[in-house]
Parts: sequence; structure tokens; C-alpha cells
Amino acid sequence: MSESTPAAELQDARARARAMADDLVGARELGPLLPIVNPPRWEIGHVGWFQEYWCLRRTAPGLHSLERHVSILPNADALYNSDTVPHDSRWSLPLPDFAAALRYRNEVLARVLAQDPREGEDAYFARLAARHEDMHAEAFHYTRQTLGYEAPAIADRPHRPGERAEGDVAVPGGVFELGAAADAGFVFDNEKWAHPVVLAPFRIARAAVTNAEYLAFVEAGGAPPGHWREAGGGGWQQRRFDLWRPLAEDEPVIHVSWDAAQAFCRYAGRRLPTEAEWEFAATWDPVSGRKRVFPWGDEPWRGSKANLHNGTLASVHAYPEGDSALGVRQMIGNVWEWTSSDFLPYPGFLRDPYKEYSEPWFGNHKVLRGGCFTTSPRIARATYRNFYSRDRSDVFAGLRTCALERG
Repeated sequence: MSESTPAAELQDARARARAMADDLVGARELGPLLPIVNPPRWEIGHVGWFQEYWCLRRTAPGLHSLERHVSILPNADALYNSDTVPHDSRWSLPLPDFAAALRYRNEVLARVLAQDPREGEDAYFARLAARHEDMHAEAFHYTRQTLGYEAPAIADRPHRPGERAEGDVAVPGGVFELGAAADAGFVFDNEKWAHPVVLAPFRIARAAVTNAEYLAFVEAGGAPPGHWREAGGGGWQQRRFDLWRPLAEDEPVIHVSWDAAQAFCRYAGRRLPTEAEWEFAATWDPVSGRKRVFPWGDEPWRGSKANLHNGTLASVHAYPEGDSALGVRQMIGNVWEWTSSDFLPYPGFLRDPYKEYSEPWFGNHKVLRGGCFTTSPRIARATYRNFYSRDRSDVFAGLRTCALERG
């Protein structure tokens, strides 16, 4: 995906979000009250509110610095501001009906596009809103899986097969610039900025842990991931949205919490990589002696490179064109990968205007890297830091392991 205009990014993000959420009507508009999902009627309105808040309602000349333009929807701040509206209250708020939420969200986008946000702050906040909507589109995908709804109506691209990616890659270690470069384009505050770290040599698996590998752990007494069940004849099945299917041995295991990933590592005599090790293995080119933008090089993503913006998982051996310079496969796309690292600020951290994005979660979340099959290419880059609490297993997350010994 090449660099596009902010308006094009907003339109692309909206198309994806609509495919994920706009059919969640009737009883599914609210759904059950669970700590890991939002009611779709609220979440759709929140996406519109966020875009309006940052793209249309920023402080204008003559207004006090804490004042904003009034929303086009009465009481919008009290309904949709995720920083001030408690999670469990979102099912009982006097929300507009589903159709009204869609109209509000769509009207906001129409107004943003009418102002053609090409430069300066307008462009920055439009790109922020597009990525925020990308994240919620992915969250709607999680919700559909969690609640057993049918898969969204999105076109699946075929997966690019490859030879088996097995064993470990030896990574040389050394001084490495962790984080985003100043000329990297839009990045989030927790990626700023690249700073030197020193890594000892280590060995990292060429591929993510598969269902077959995780099944051996389960049969040795480990807990199965969510959405697995034993089938007749001693086999196992996994639920993908509303359908049960035989366990796909070569697909990456998903719905694994950080704690479960650690338990698997203890069983396997392995460990999770640190996020610095992960980024080094994904981006370091030993021939040129420099860091790449993506594992496959500096050119933007296209469908043959990684399983992104798609509807289904691929084998861990697929997408050989996306291998890193060190020969590690699928470090972008297919499945999020837990690291051992706590989510902490980089040296010299300064929060961006959207102050609630990173800072409240430092120290109590773990870092994931790489993106999954449904992640937007706008987000899935080598320096992007996802973060969840260690108990979360509803996201499309798995793991890649390292050898215990370093050096």
C-alpha cells in the first residue's frame, strides 16, 4: 500500500469498518455485556465522534484552548468519549438508534472530506482518525469471533504458498536503533523515537508457533486456546466465527494470552523474544548493515508480501516474499505475536495530542508486534507497538519463540 492522501485513507478505513460492523443490527446492536467487547451501536457512534472531535472540533481562533466547536450531535461527548464514559455503562446509555449512529458517523466523514485535509494539522488528524477507525474495524472482527457471529462479508485474497519455514535463525546482535525514524511518516507517540540498544546474539524461530505444536502442549496437560474443542475420534476442532472446522495444523495458533504463551514456552524449553529482539530480527539487513522499513525491504506492502487486510489465516509457511533479510517469515501479518516486554515509553517520550492512546497503559500491558490477517497495512509496520493486558486471549494473537540461551 503506497502513501495515499489523508482523504483516501479515511475512505478506505470507512469501507473496511462498514464491512465489519454495519450489519450488526437487531439484537446484535448491543449484544452481551462483556469486558472485552463494546456494544456495536455505541462503538459505531464512538468512531464518528473521534473523527469529529479531532478533525472538525479542534480549538479554533478566538476559543479558549480547552474549548471546542460544538458537535453536530447533541450530547455526543457524554455518549461517546471513551476516556470519560465507563465501559459497562455503554449498554445503558440513551444512545441514538443504530440508523442514527450510522448517519452521524457518515455525516462526520462527509464534512471532513469536504474540507480536503491535505496539509499540516488537518492532514495529521485525518490520518490519526483513519488509523483509529482501522483499529476499531479490527476490534469488530474480534467481536464477531468472540460472540460467534458469521464472518464479515469481505473478499479474501488467496495466500501465497512457500517452502516450509522451520528451525531457528541465528541473529548476530549488536547495536540497533529501536523505534521509528524521524522521517517515517505518521507514527504513534509510543514509537518515538529510534534510539540505540545493544543486543546479544540470539536464535529466533523462522515461523510462528503452529496449531500442531500447540496441540502437543495441550495433550501434555496445557490448557487449550479459546474456541478449541475435542471432536469425535480424538481429533480437535476450532471455531472460526460461527463455524467449527478441523484444526488446521500449519496455521498459527491464535487466541493465546500472554500467560498462556509463557506456559507454552516453559513446556517447549523456549522463551518469548523481547520487542527489541523481535524488531531486530524483522528489520536488520546484515549485508547493507542497516535497518529496513519492512522485513522485505523499504517498498510498501502489497498482497504478496504479507497476510494483511484479509479475511482468513494462512499457513505459517506462506508468504515467502515477505521474509526478513535474516530469513524470518511472516513478521508482518497473519498473527499478532506476544513479546516478553512490558509496554513502556521510549527514552524522551512526549505524548501526542491524543494523550489517552499510550500513556495510561504504560507499565500494565505487554507488547505485541507484527499485525494479524485483518490488520490494516497503515498500522502493520515493523516499529508499530500493539499492547494488551496479559490475560487477553480474544485478539488474534499467538507467539514466536526464541532459544533460551543467548550468545
